Amino acid sequence: MEDIIGLVFKYLHLLKEDGIHEWIFNELASTNETAFHYQDKVHPISYVTGTVSGMRLFPPEEWLVGASLPSKYAPNRINMILDELSSERVRILCESKIFEGTTNCAEPWYNTSYSVENVTPQMIQQWIQKAPTEKLHLPKPNIFIPKDLSLKEVCDKVKFPTVLRKTPLSRLWYKPDMLFFTPKVNVIIDFHCPLSSHSPEAAVSTSLFVDLLVDYLNAYAYDAQIAGLFYSIYLTSTGFQVAVCGYNDKMRVLLHAIMKQIATFEVKANRFSALKETSVKDYQNFNFSQPYSQASYYLSLILEETKWPLVEKLHALSKLESDSLAKFVPHLLSKTYLECYVQGNIEPGEAESIVQETEDTIFNTPNSVFKSMSPSQYLVKRVIMLENELKCYYQIEGLNQKNENSSIVQYIQVHQDAAISNIKLQLFSLIASQPAFNQLRTVEQLGYITYLSTRSDRGVRALKVVIQSTVKDPSYLDARIDEFFKMFESKIHELSDEDFKRNVKSLIDSKLEKFKNLWEESGFYWGEIQSGTLKFDRVESEVALLRELTKEEFIEFFDQYIKVDAPQRRTISVQVFSGNHSEEFKKAIAEADPPKTYRITDIFGFKRSRPLYPSLKAGPGRVTMD
Repeated sequence: MEDIIGLVFKYLHLLKEDGIHEWIFNELASTNETAFHYQDKVHPISYVTGTVSGMRLFPPEEWLVGASLPSKYAPNRINMILDELSSERVRILCESKIFEGTTNCAEPWYNTSYSVENVTPQMIQQWIQKAPTEKLHLPKPNIFIPKDLSLKEVCDKVKFPTVLRKTPLSRLWYKPDMLFFTPKVNVIIDFHCPLSSHSPEAAVSTSLFVDLLVDYLNAYAYDAQIAGLFYSIYLTSTGFQVAVCGYNDKMRVLLHAIMKQIATFEVKANRFSALKETSVKDYQNFNFSQPYSQASYYLSLILEETKWPLVEKLHALSKLESDSLAKFVPHLLSKTYLECYVQGNIEPGEAESIVQETEDTIFNTPNSVFKSMSPSQYLVKRVIMLENELKCYYQIEGLNQKNENSSIVQYIQVHQDAAISNIKLQLFSLIASQPAFNQLRTVEQLGYITYLSTRSDRGVRALKVVIQSTVKDPSYLDARIDEFFKMFESKIHELSDEDFKRNVKSLIDSKLEKFKNLWEESGFYWGEIQSGTLKFDRVESEVALLRELTKEEFIEFFDQYIKVDAPQRRTISVQVFSGNHSEEFKKAIAEADPPKTYRITDIFGFKRSRPLYPSLKAGPGRVTMD
């Protein structure tokens, strides 16, 4: 703490000594003005609250502008504010476990312990003198500030993404911006690495590799973020993904730097140790997560063909050393395929050039560890198929028995992605979600967290009901959920024509809501590419089917898949018992299984006994690597 505060005041001293630079002011003014003129549409509630928060700071004629547009350069005013940032005027808030048992106050709402101590300017001066001798300096001119904000001319007015380029190393999907007309672009490059998740050791090694990449790039990419150009690198179930979005002018500079960092990756021992420690804590902290999150995790562990338990991943991570990771990364990247998507203010030739440059950077350099992947090695993630008219149970004690909450997730598996079944399931969720909340939470007061919603795992659609409760155990909650479906059966069968049409219209309206910005639109299309469904006209086709849907067809769907004892109802009830309900847990696991139920005691044995849904990425008529 003392070192950080000392460095802060050292830097303030540097600013005062070096003086005010007009070029820095102009740079900030330029980025703010560009951001204002090309700001994306946001949700109305965010826009309203953001505008209101500035009303007390600006005159009415500037409420919609706020601090976005540049004011006049006023060095005297800046110096005046800089002079106020002194050790006499500072307040420091420090939170740490080291203060446990040494505090003398408690705030009245949560009884949080704290102390207040006086920090004198002399103490801060000592911290300044003891602070590390970092090479503090003013920033250099920001190379990412866009200069060319012109809009590219679109020759081929394509409505949906198309495959623009295909090689043994990569495939490029492309769509020009036909809707928002802003100088922005979204680039996604998915690294499909089949060696990324074949074992718990591979999974945690890939995860730490991604963490280190982000860590190495943070300082370099900071200027890009200031200039409205953002990047992310994150783990996927089949490798990792790089995304760059923002103004297209300097996008390639940032993307090339990211690819260069990946191609020349080395493990830095000090950063490895720090990030490994953080990762270990994240795994350990899952034990203290909310019970409904634990129930959702167990459900995913049951459903997904290949998913490693957290306890195995933690064990593998604890044994991982920096030299092991250094050996693993070349192995990981030795089989790689790039799935690319470029959308926005960019011409087809430039999109192709970006992917070619990426291939050259990572595949075609001397001593490159990247090698192409054969189509037979393409990973697909699949989901188990449950049995009709069978209700499966998985009952387990919560990882933190001091948490008073128990939880249940009741999952009803319905179908694999199909437009007509999708709309029926979505319509039922729309009709039933509020009554389920009202009955289970408001009337019966079973728990604060209570909801009914849809769920999709690799395109397998389902309904789920989640309850977290201190007052009742999961077995009781499960029975109440079943009772709700029995009660709601009559509501569905007695649904008036007027109410049916009103709900159908509501669902159609939500589907026809326009994308607010480029990121929403490209996110939708990338979801279709990533899942392998490629239903780019999903909205139009599902709306057309909704307009033709009859109440009788909807009721038939409910009777076939959702109602209790339906002939094609397939259910898993995941139940997490708290310490409060330990006696109920003992009773539950000792009870004999009722007819048409199955108790899961071995998750992996159960998964191996079940058939799998086909992968949507390999279906007939779909675009494949071949």
